[in-house]
Amino acid sequence: MGAQVTSTKVWSELHVRSTPQLYVSISPNLTVLAMIADALADRHRGLPELWRRAIASRVGPLGHEAVRPLAAPGYSAAPDSLVPRTPVGQDVSVQAQISALHDTPPDHLIRDLEQAFGPGDPPPHWRSAAERPSRWLVGYASALADVWNTTEPLWQRGRLLLDREVERIGVATVRGGPELLLGALSDRIAYGERGLRISDVEAGTYDLGDRKIVLVPMLAGKDALIFSLDNPDAVWIAYPVPGADSLWRKPVAPAMDELSALVGPVRADLLCALDQPMTMSMLATDMKIAPSGLTYHCDRLRAGRLITRERRGREVWIARTHRAEELLELFRR
Repeated sequence: MGAQVTSTKVWSELHVRSTPQLYVSISPNLTVLAMIADALADRHRGLPELWRRAIASRVGPLGHEAVRPLAAPGYSAAPDSLVPRTPVGQDVSVQAQISALHDTPPDHLIRDLEQAFGPGDPPPHWRSAAERPSRWLVGYASALADVWNTTEPLWQRGRLLLDREVERIGVATVRGGPELLLGALSDRIAYGERGLRISDVEAGTYDLGDRKIVLVPMLAGKDALIFSLDNPDAVWIAYPVPGADSLWRKPVAPAMDELSALVGPVRADLLCALDQPMTMSMLATDMKIAPSGLTYHCDRLRAGRLITRERRGREVWIARTHRAEELLELFRR
């Protein structure tokens, strides 16, 4: 499987001899993997720094340890256990991916490492996973869960973008123009006479044959790209959905007078400030409010099921609930 890589002049090629069949999978697990690579493995792919810090702070030590191999420079190959359930012929939820990791036997990870890197010892950055496969599987599953808990509200806000992308792929397929669509997925993908060329750090050549191509739009940084060219059933490519960068910007402000009348002006400002999870200290600084006052208003919002509070070490993290997202959307109309 090809993971996110540093941009280079090396290309992997996918030879396409006839008009490819395109399918689409809405699988948020790959968005989470892209964010893990960006925020935890230091693969800067366009995720804003505020989101990178929020994600990194929410993941526990075991999760950080498990994703460390992804930070090794010069490698694009990774064991298939990173994506135990592929988006081939199905949508894959984050919970399904976490369950698959918990169900993966440790020796399966060892086989995946041998398949990715050959027999014998794996590269140094994967050696700890090979020595303690059960620990790696648990740690990676916990990282997925922690990142999803942080970014699920972003996924909910991006549903309209995802729906539009499904429609765009459908139109390109029906009108017989998949080649143009494939060539415009990412700056790291080009479509030429022989087929697809994908920016990589380890060159490879593959033939599409009669396999289909599954496209997986992600809510990720503009340079994020995850792909598998050697799956026997289908090629799959996960790429940033067009317009995803709009999600990093603050949304249109709700009608503050109406929202303030409902929850009070301070709590209305507090809800609007939580575009991404923040610590109590970050919120106090951002809103210029005393910690005791902030605690009081957070207590009221939590009682109304509009925010959640979670202690991580010495910090308490605050996040909007789905109910709060629906409330804000109501006042934006």
